[in-house]
Amino acid sequence: MIVAGPTASGKSALALRLAQEWGGVVINADSMQIYRELPIVTARPTPADEASAPHRLYGVRAARDPGSVAWWRGEALAAMEQAREGGLIPILCGGTGLYFASLTGGLADIPDPGEPARQEARGWLAEHGAAWLYARLAAEDPASAARLRPSDGQRIARAWEVWRGTGVGMVEWHARGKQQRAPWDFAAILLDPAREVLRGAIAARFEAMMDRGAPEEVAALLAQNLDPGLPAMRALGVPELAAFLNGSLSRAQAVAAAVLASGQYTKRQATWFRHHALADPALTHIIHAQFACLTQLSERCMGGLLNFLKNKG
Repeated sequence: MIVAGPTASGKSALALRLAQEWGGVVINADSMQIYRELPIVTARPTPADEASAPHRLYGVRAARDPGSVAWWRGEALAAMEQAREGGLIPILCGGTGLYFASLTGGLADIPDPGEPARQEARGWLAEHGAAWLYARLAAEDPASAARLRPSDGQRIARAWEVWRGTGVGMVEWHARGKQQRAPWDFAAILLDPAREVLRGAIAARFEAMMDRGAPEEVAALLAQNLDPGLPAMRALGVPELAAFLNGSLSRAQAVAAAVLASGQYTKRQATWFRHHALADPALTHIIHAQFACLTQLSERCMGGLLNFLKNKG
């Protein structure tokens, strides 16, 4: 089972309730919640949540050790199989579209480009910025560059390291074929709250994060002096709170910037869900609501979900 939706839509609350009601294991499908240093900023399930139902792949990597879609796919499949062997329902919960796509549609089998190519990509991104590296990529691998935004440093660096390390661009690797899709039948629940509801939820959640210690969490991350190009260093809220901590932004300005960035990210998430497999009505049950807590999940709503899942089975 997939529980998907944009940031702050209430995916974790819904997945937890389903796991409690029907005997499930919640498996993380969020690319930032894998990092152990950022439980507050990434809105990971709380220790109480994790104690009330099994959770997997949350906080399992150090920020200095970046994850990848291929790594996550392997770990998720192993966790799903373990759940099945234990008689439990695997519930994949998150908003990272590429993670879901790697399961439902397969994943390009790209060789490891090697550490020199990785270091070059990260070094150039840190030194020159995303726009500069994008221009280099566009000159060498225009097909891959055309599929990226010039501001998306993480994906630009990945595309550069693949081209540099293998001599073949990302688009060409994808065209050469994919790993077989995961040997599972998937049913998906997609949360799709109204834009204004989501904006309010994002703002309220980030203020709560500030009160729970998000600035101190980011300060501890910065104290590790990590490569600024690492994914964890670009998690929603981290750059803005870093600017607050170094005095470049006031508290209010940092919060406003983080809320704005989160809202922009939810638009990209919505675009992905709308144009990929989770938009398929045969696969997905769409709920036009946002859940802040478990009590908002009415019996009628739960009954509708149960009927949907029975029909999928």
